[in-house]
Amino acid sequence: MTDTPKAEFAIAPQPTVFVVNVIHAHPGKQEEAFRIIQDVVHYVAERKEGFLWSNLSKSTDGKTVVNIEAIRDENNVGEFFSDPVFAEKFKQLDTVSKSEFHIYRVSDLVLPGQPVG
Repeated sequence: MTDTPKAEFAIAPQPTVFVVNVIHAHPGKQEEAFRIIQDVVHYVAERKEGFLWSNLSKSTDGKTVVNIEAIRDENNVGEFFSDPVFAEKFKQLDTVSKSEFHIYRVSDLVLPGQPVG
């Protein structure tokens, strides 16, 4: 039996790379946009080793969906998009939204009660 990775904080976390998708849903399409990105993320989670975890959120105003996804490194993005099934699933977002896709590397991790520097 293999151990399932856990999303948890560590005393000295390793620098992490994040994919941030901000999905601006067309009017009345937030739920559909959420289901599409949820399908995309579950597809990646089941098949791609570079995937670490994802947080999918819907805005309370009904206008956006956000996917904050931790991956091993920037090269994983190319790996994901080179998968034709992934690319087709991701492209479905264009039918219900306009989206932004950005990659970030953590530069400063701020935890409560820690001094600056």
